[in-house]
Amino acid sequence: MLPGPNFPPSVLQTPGFAHYSLAWSPFHSNRIALASSANFGLVGNGRLHIASMGPAQNPGAPPMLQCDKFFESQDGLYDVAWSEVHENHIVTASGDGSIRLWDIMLNNFAISAWQEHTREVFSLDWSNIKKDTFASSSWDGTVKIWTPDRPRSVVTLQAHHSCAYQALFSPHQPDVLATCSTDGTVKIFDLRTPSYAPTSNTFTNPMSAAVLTVPASGGEILSLDWNKYRSFTFATGSVDKMVKVWDCRMVNMNETNKVGGICELQLPGHEYAVRKVQWNPHRPDVLATASYDMTCRVWNTSSAANGPRLMHIHDPHTEFVVGCGWSLYEEGVLASCAWDGRLNVFRV
Repeated sequence: MLPGPNFPPSVLQTPGFAHYSLAWSPFHSNRIALASSANFGLVGNGRLHIASMGPAQNPGAPPMLQCDKFFESQDGLYDVAWSEVHENHIVTASGDGSIRLWDIMLNNFAISAWQEHTREVFSLDWSNIKKDTFASSSWDGTVKIWTPDRPRSVVTLQAHHSCAYQALFSPHQPDVLATCSTDGTVKIFDLRTPSYAPTSNTFTNPMSAAVLTVPASGGEILSLDWNKYRSFTFATGSVDKMVKVWDCRMVNMNETNKVGGICELQLPGHEYAVRKVQWNPHRPDVLATASYDMTCRVWNTSSAANGPRLMHIHDPHTEFVVGCGWSLYEEGVLASCAWDGRLNVFRV
């Protein structure tokens, strides 16, 4: 149990490795995986850290974070996702375009590897509905769907013409997937629907056209997340320092089948690009964000909110904060990771 919100955070430092992403285990309430890279991910190897939270060493001290195990990779790691069916399995996304599956009870080597992306793999998402499936997105503009027991991807989506920063399954519809990109759009795909190619008046398979395209920013969109309670709502974070909340149903279609950008809510406040957004799994109106301004922030998105939207600023990091994640088991507990090699766990 983490102490109250005014208590210092629990901290784990990993010298020589900058963190890019974190993920709480869906099976163990105190276990966190970290995707990390040497030299800020520019060159060199990567490392998968498995951390856990134990009891406080001294009365009045925060619970202790410790690194239980780590695995080396030949290139930097940018993202990590826990399996939804096996408590010890985890996939990592690498700068060399590879995806690896690890068993954290074994030593040294990954148990599976896939090499289809031609550029950096920047995000991974394991479906919490169709639990034998995960998705990857890459700087090559594609999104691929995988199952761990197959040697090749199941589906390839030509999601964007430029870098696809993130791809996320809807937590409400197992075949709905959203992506965000350098082109400033969020695209939503329905994997049950063949795509229509207007140039040839034919349907294509695998799917390559989105069922909905939302021009959500004038700049690059670095992160998105589906609301866990509202099936049509998602949030975006972008290089224009803005956090936005969208409803898929609130769109204006035009002749090019794109929408006229109806945004439910805008949350200004970050001083630099927003690198990560994540909805609270316990409350529908609470959103966490991480930014290059070296802060992690928590927002109230309720339509009935009176007063400031900003609920909390977490600012002990000394480098870019690029990852944040809510505990799946303990309400109000948030983790953040940054290029300073620190993992912080604290209560909001």
